[in-house]
Amino acid sequence: MRFDVDPRMSIQGARNRASGAFFEDAILRVCRHYWLSGQAAIDKTPEPMQPIKDLGGGRFVAHYAKKAQPDFQGNLQGGRSVCFEAKHTDSDRIKQSAVTNEQAAVLDVKEALGALCFVLVSFGFREFYRVPWAVWRDMRAHFGHKYMTPEEGAAYRLPVTMGLLLFLDPKDYDHER
Repeated sequence: MRFDVDPRMSIQGARNRASGAFFEDAILRVCRHYWLSGQAAIDKTPEPMQPIKDLGGGRFVAHYAKKAQPDFQGNLQGGRSVCFEAKHTDSDRIKQSAVTNEQAAVLDVKEALGALCFVLVSFGFREFYRVPWAVWRDMRAHFGHKYMTPEEGAAYRLPVTMGLLLFLDPKDYDHER
């Protein structure tokens, strides 16, 4: 047992990881729907991990090999790339800093190359938003501060249809290709 770790912080960290995993699983179900309907091929970006000790039985100790990429990347029907980060909060606001500098750099480059880039946000698994990357990146200009509340993000709110968080819009597809 480690005595140098605050148990409250440890519990909160475990809750945050579980909430994030739950949100990502919900997104993966929607990605499967888009795949089966031929609308998009979007995958979860694997975390780049490097094993450092084999514990046997398929278990190992590892560390992150490089900074995290955005959570999801793929292609839409017609060939346009899509790249987005997923963020969940149980708070009444989501901070701009929830997206790391490394993730932001990737989203900037991909958007400049023509990809559809956004941040998919869950507020308490009750309200969901698809915030365009340009809006997220410039929160201070859009909202007057570096966070977004559900009320401020109303224009980006997503419906949940038949249990699916449909985060793509028919306007996202390039039907001219």
